[in-house]
Amino acid sequence: MAQTHFGYQSVEEADKAGRVRGVFDSVATRYDVMNDVLSLGMHRAWKAYTVAVAAVQPGMNVLDIAGGTGDLARAFARRAGPGGRVVLTDINEAMLRVGRDRLLDEGLALPTAACDAEHLPFPDASFDLASVAFGLRNMTHKEAALAEMCRVLRPGGRLLVLEFSRPAPMLRKPYDWYSFTLMPLLGKLIAKDAESYRYLAESIRVHPDQATLKSMMKGAGFGHVDVHNLAGGIVALHAGIKC
Repeated sequence: MAQTHFGYQSVEEADKAGRVRGVFDSVATRYDVMNDVLSLGMHRAWKAYTVAVAAVQPGMNVLDIAGGTGDLARAFARRAGPGGRVVLTDINEAMLRVGRDRLLDEGLALPTAACDAEHLPFPDASFDLASVAFGLRNMTHKEAALAEMCRVLRPGGRLLVLEFSRPAPMLRKPYDWYSFTLMPLLGKLIAKDAESYRYLAESIRVHPDQATLKSMMKGAGFGHVDVHNLAGGIVALHAGIKC
């Protein structure tokens, strides 16, 4: 059987999605709190920057992939307006339920779909914009997922990939200490789950760096890809335009 990464472990490809689902089942109800704690609230600024780059206009069709608790979908929906359509998807039903309920509490009833990003249940050229925030690194076949995202975009449509990446050299040692010492400890104290946050730290290290992901996006059908480094490269936003 073909093998793939699950953090630093090597697992069978067929098993990875289930393992990732288990991680997010465990942390779903405390996911937003942990994001605020672990990033010192910076994830909100990273997402706000992504929304600004997206420049969603009234009437646009937008797909938020691995959208979890709905932060980007909410912002996109407010900009797309009643004439637009924003679809929230995630492979993890527990995360999707949390996101749907949060949106409903704010008066937003968006279409949602529990689906695998490698097999999106939408016709070709259905969307003007697609986004995936902090989800690509958990996908088993990243090239297949990127190709699917390209398929459902219209020609000239854009994909935004917000993801942890390779920080500047001066940040790597303190970032490693934070990731492998403090992050699991906070996961244990707040989410009652150190192992899931140890996996999340490891998954960042085996994810492609900025240049590699840019090349992967071009290979999937995006003719132009810009890379925006945030927080010294700890996070990067890749913005690709479909040929």
